[in-house]
Amino acid sequence: MTEKKESCQCDERQEIKKDIALKATVSAIKKKILVLSGKGGVGKSTVSTNLAVGLSQKGYHVGLLDIDIHGPNIPNMLGLQGFPPLITDMGLFPIKMYDNLQVISIGFFLEEKDTPVVWRGPLKHRMIEQFLTDVRWGALDYLVVDSPPGTGDEIISIVQLLDKVDGAVIVATPQDVALADVRRSIKFCLEGSIPVLGIVENMSGFVCPYCGNTVEIFKTGGAEKLAQEYKVPFLGKIPIDPKIVEAGDDGKPVMIYYPNSKPAEAFSNIINKIMEVLKV
Repeated sequence: MTEKKESCQCDERQEIKKDIALKATVSAIKKKILVLSGKGGVGKSTVSTNLAVGLSQKGYHVGLLDIDIHGPNIPNMLGLQGFPPLITDMGLFPIKMYDNLQVISIGFFLEEKDTPVVWRGPLKHRMIEQFLTDVRWGALDYLVVDSPPGTGDEIISIVQLLDKVDGAVIVATPQDVALADVRRSIKFCLEGSIPVLGIVENMSGFVCPYCGNTVEIFKTGGAEKLAQEYKVPFLGKIPIDPKIVEAGDDGKPVMIYYPNSKPAEAFSNIINKIMEVLKV
């Protein structure tokens, strides 16, 4: 009986310590941005990466948190594969990319980058919780959260753990099927009292690598009409550019390596619109 009581007290102490650590982390983050997509393959990680990089280029202290447990692409997008985070008695320290940009992802802990993560909801929640309680982020101006497609366990967990999300950026592509999934993301935010910072239409037009002109090989403007329908901001269009593909494969964010490209210009405009709403 005594052993059982001591065990219960120990569990309670651990829960209290965890709650304190979580509150300390969350209170040190000024603005929390959730990047959502109702559908996979729309370039959400590309948007998350370049938003975080672009904000850090403006001198802000930025954290990039990858909660896509089953498809962690952020380490690849930043060229950080093979760089494990530092684990000490004080906790786990995120990977630093420049002095003011820190990154954490389950991808840093996988033996091989193609190792599948076969987890149910509770394990995902615990991992995301550890990303906030055990990781020593320090004081952040912005935390950009790259989420998996849909509105499943990971999204619910991060919203609960952060307590208050300052805004969501919703990524879409022009196809009707993708826009139907975007509607679900918008409704999720509205029902969860998460402010929608706006919709980004990715893969909107193709930038010719020879003449530099943008050709509309797919329909465009669908995301903008959807923003008008739901009365949420439209943040802008990001064109298809071979430079984005090249930069992503090489782990070189387009905002850094191709600052004068049309995608970088589009990202810059989007970041300025976000900063107008979420001032630090």
